[in-house]
Amino acid sequence: MDPSEITPLIEAGFTDAIVKVLSDDNTHFEALVVAAEFEGKRPLARHQLVYSCLGALVGNEIHALSITALTPGEWRERTSEA
Repeated sequence: MDPSEITPLIEAGFTDAIVKVLSDDNTHFEALVVAAEFEGKRPLARHQLVYSCLGALVGNEIHALSITALTPGEWRERTSEA
């Protein structure tokens, strides 16, 4: 799978999210997801929300997925430090 195929699948699961998906081999992926839906959720719950957007693709076409899941506030903090 190509990252450009995964990005809209994740975007569809959130409202006004920032989603960036990268891959060197189209099997192992890194995803940055910034969404208000992550407010008040622990990292595991955030990852589960992202995985739910991808369904059966995880473990099949998507062999591995590294997720950075941030709230808009956390994203602003990170980007203002850069």
